[in-house]
Amino acid sequence: MSLSVIVITKNESHAIEECLASVAFADEIIVVDGGSLDDTVEKAKSCGAIVHSNTHWQGFGFQKNLALHYATQEWVLSIDADERVSPELKAEILTVMAEESHQVFRIPRSSSYCGHFMRHGGWWPDYVVRLFKRGSAEFSSDRVHERLETHQPIGTLNHPIIHYTYETLEEVIAKTNQYSTLGAQMLFDKGRRANLTLATLKGLWAFIRTYFLRAGFLDGGYGFLLAVSNAQTTFYRYAKLWLKR
Repeated sequence: MSLSVIVITKNESHAIEECLASVAFADEIIVVDGGSLDDTVEKAKSCGAIVHSNTHWQGFGFQKNLALHYATQEWVLSIDADERVSPELKAEILTVMAEESHQVFRIPRSSSYCGHFMRHGGWWPDYVVRLFKRGSAEFSSDRVHERLETHQPIGTLNHPIIHYTYETLEEVIAKTNQYSTLGAQMLFDKGRRANLTLATLKGLWAFIRTYFLRAGFLDGGYGFLLAVSNAQTTFYRYAKLWLKR
């Protein structure tokens, strides 16, 4: 069975080499770069990746579908630059490709938050659909929080993708701004509107859901920080939507 790995990048010099090294077993690695100002492209090429450029940003979904368009092998694995495939997951991927019990698989994801791997708050097992036969799935067109869509039954792998999500609190704050802006634009494009009352209630609900209903408190102080950052991202998403009125 042949495998294409697809990755989208922008200014990922600090992460891209370890990412691509973890998937060096693939028959083909496709990178679509969004206009990096660092040496991401050069490092990706040095790792054997086929690099394409698309600086006309239309969202994560569009960019990943573009990468999928360039893939040529029978199976496709989609990962992000801050993710790694462990040797155990590699072996499992090769096994299920050979067995072909399903055409689409979801994979658990173990994510770190400021250096701590979270076990609660909705961050574990955090299944993501990432491995599929080419032609059996494609990404949604969402600007952010895109997902793979398929009509096929979905199998489940056991070993997780390792996800180095946020290394510092400064990175969390920067992503809060970025993702809330993208989320507000996506809602606006869908005809949604908001007010500050809705923004406040949505933010409060995000905190309650993360910290209490999803047991984020069991991750201690990290769980509290995660709940606060989820609440902030949600509040600012709807506040920015309100400002578009």
